[in-house]
Amino acid sequence: MSLFKARDWWASVLGEGEEFDQGSLCVGDVDNSGSGYDKIVVGSFMGMLRIFSPHPAKPEEPTEADAQLLEVQLPDPIIQVEMGKFVSCSELLHLAVLHPRKLSVYAVSGTAGNVEHGDQYQLRLVYEHNLQRTACNMTYGPFGGVTGHHFICIQSMDGMLMFFEQETYAFGRFLPGFLLPGPLSYCIRTDSFITVSSTRQVECYRYETLAVATDADTRQDSDQQSKSSGKRLTADWTLVLGEEALDICVPNPSSAMSSIFVLGERNLFCLKDNGQIRFMKKLEFNPSCFLPYGSVSEGSTNILICNHNNMLLVYQDVTLKWAAQLSCVPVAVRIANFPELRGLVVTLSSDGHLQCSYMGTDPSFFTAPKVDAREVNYDEVDTEMKMLQKVIREATKTQGMTQRMLTVKSVLQSPDLCQLTHLLACLNTKLHVMFLVVCLTGSGCELVVRFSAFLNGHYPPADLCGDIAVSYSSATGIPRVSQCKFNLPLRLVCYPSSAIKNAKYKITVDTNKPPVNLNEVFPDFSEKSEKNDSSALGFQLITGSRVIVLASKTSQRYRIQSESFEDIWLVAKELVQRFDRHFASLGVKDFQNSFTGPIPLPEYFETVDHHFELRVNAQKYQDLLSERAVQFRAIQRRLLTRFKDKTPGPLQNLDTLMEGTYRQVIALADAAEDNRERLIQAFTRLRSATHLLILLLSLWQGLGSEQTAILEATLLPLLQDTPQLGWEESVDAAVSHLLKSCLTRSPKDQAISLSTGPLTIPKDMSRLKKHITLLCDRLGKGGRLSLTSEANVPTTVMMPGQKYLTLEAFMHRGVI
Repeated sequence: MSLFKARDWWASVLGEGEEFDQGSLCVGDVDNSGSGYDKIVVGSFMGMLRIFSPHPAKPEEPTEADAQLLEVQLPDPIIQVEMGKFVSCSELLHLAVLHPRKLSVYAVSGTAGNVEHGDQYQLRLVYEHNLQRTACNMTYGPFGGVTGHHFICIQSMDGMLMFFEQETYAFGRFLPGFLLPGPLSYCIRTDSFITVSSTRQVECYRYETLAVATDADTRQDSDQQSKSSGKRLTADWTLVLGEEALDICVPNPSSAMSSIFVLGERNLFCLKDNGQIRFMKKLEFNPSCFLPYGSVSEGSTNILICNHNNMLLVYQDVTLKWAAQLSCVPVAVRIANFPELRGLVVTLSSDGHLQCSYMGTDPSFFTAPKVDAREVNYDEVDTEMKMLQKVIREATKTQGMTQRMLTVKSVLQSPDLCQLTHLLACLNTKLHVMFLVVCLTGSGCELVVRFSAFLNGHYPPADLCGDIAVSYSSATGIPRVSQCKFNLPLRLVCYPSSAIKNAKYKITVDTNKPPVNLNEVFPDFSEKSEKNDSSALGFQLITGSRVIVLASKTSQRYRIQSESFEDIWLVAKELVQRFDRHFASLGVKDFQNSFTGPIPLPEYFETVDHHFELRVNAQKYQDLLSERAVQFRAIQRRLLTRFKDKTPGPLQNLDTLMEGTYRQVIALADAAEDNRERLIQAFTRLRSATHLLILLLSLWQGLGSEQTAILEATLLPLLQDTPQLGWEESVDAAVSHLLKSCLTRSPKDQAISLSTGPLTIPKDMSRLKKHITLLCDRLGKGGRLSLTSEANVPTTVMMPGQKYLTLEAFMHRGVI
């Protein structure tokens, strides 16, 4: 127990795989109970809205499920949540939820339960506004000096301020010289809006000036605005910060000192209402969020600042008063009052750790219990030891699979290296990283970090590449970041095996040089080759099938074959890379790998269909679980009402129906979990097959590194599937854009702008297969991948000996 550690009063982990930001948290009496206590409202980027009423767990009740009042899945991501008087003819608090293209205002109400199950809370939509522009953030307040009501101002991604007077859209104004959106706040004292522009300066605009400025129905430049009706929009005052701003906060007007606080990347600014600097505090850390609040001392303000070192710092103006250690890095911090304790600090991290804590310490009354000495029965101990050893031996049997671990040594050399702040090693999702040793060597200029990587799954990974990012501080305190990439060896996921001549899937790679001895190219895999055969090598994947590489004795071709199409990827990539290194070591400069086709699209589409089928099954399981859950709760309510009745009556087989429904829910949950594991495995195999397709296309058409990078970004836009966005719709949108831009048939058909419609899971794979086939067909006819806006009409180019299948040929084969 440490005095300088935040004491947990209540905590919860929200969802799995959800993301949160500084606008995802707000506190207040959202249900208008009149008790004077706050509730916590949290909205995630996945569209999940939750409301909590925290209270500590009692000793006899270790888990308190009734702390969560409401959980609703909204169809759109939640950018920001706020509480205010947003409904006309009502002074009650309502909840405003900002989506990328919508503003919704809800009323939260609670009704007392008829039985011991507790109160019930409902979320009712009062009104909503559909936005014509993508929203970034919002602020609210009594704009124009109104009393008893709050208006809302939304800042769009293209620099437009949209004003809503409750149920009515008032007007919109574009900020001058806008490039990127920044934090936005409203100052009630001066009736003005404060923001930080991309020029790194604080700008203040009065509401009256915004109201009489030029209308922003269409964005115009400065010359056009001066000629149109209305006044040109100008800032009331500006102040150059010289750095990016993370947040702006204007404390409660009831505080003694009127101030505007701006949190920068390295400094904290306190401004007067006229833009003059009251004071500035240089920070020795990277802040993540902050919150100014009233102080007991007259003429000063307390400030809570959280940083990326998991610290909560309390400042009184520029003086540090307290520091406490947190369990995570917060992205939002608030102060709330709860029934048993007032002034609790509420923090929310980016991965959903919601925590209510206070600073200080608790007395410890723990005393070590006396050890109960007893005689040891050695016969029972020996029997138990033999049983445990038998269990360990059975558990270590891997049925042909072996666990392999590799130690990676990372050396950071820099003359400015002073203090290591953070090191992050990122690998494939099925390759696990474990840090072993961290040691500092040399005279302060070299840092050696060793960590281990091993296979973490029952199927091969999609890639063996990794990234290392190191952030450190120089001797002068300047933060530095270094990044590098590394490749793990193929022996981590496979071992030598005997070669077989026949397989289901085959791929042939051509070279322009005479055939080489495979034992020289793969010296680490030549130990089990049959009869020391230099023209055949076998690779047995630890969690996959066997891959065979055969070298032709009469031609310059190499065949890669396996019983699994996606398992060919790792060996094919290693073969191409080792050929390049082998001939480069011999001084050969004109060596080239190639692929004569045809592109194995039918085999690739089998992997796509399997992944799509599992996604559809996941949605079906989700719908069935929702139906059975509604049925189970309905039966529960009827049973509880029947038990509550003073005149007992027959249950009418409700208990039997409840038991059957419960078994269905458990069975569906198990099936959904099994389908989720299979979906993760299918997506990894889909990534491997897509990597192989990209490699074959690049060898087929001789694509450069820039065009290959565009192809990878098109066919591999996601690292993992989510319920909101999947691989199929993402790739379909990306391929469609390429077909309408750089791979269009004529300049007249070239699309200029991107489609902004929502991406939803398709009904079938016919459209995606057609677009991928068209992509390969137009690349085969000489199309060039480019991100420029110039027309790029493909021309027919035939290389000697080159083959490709046209769209008609694929249709004839039944692919599309």
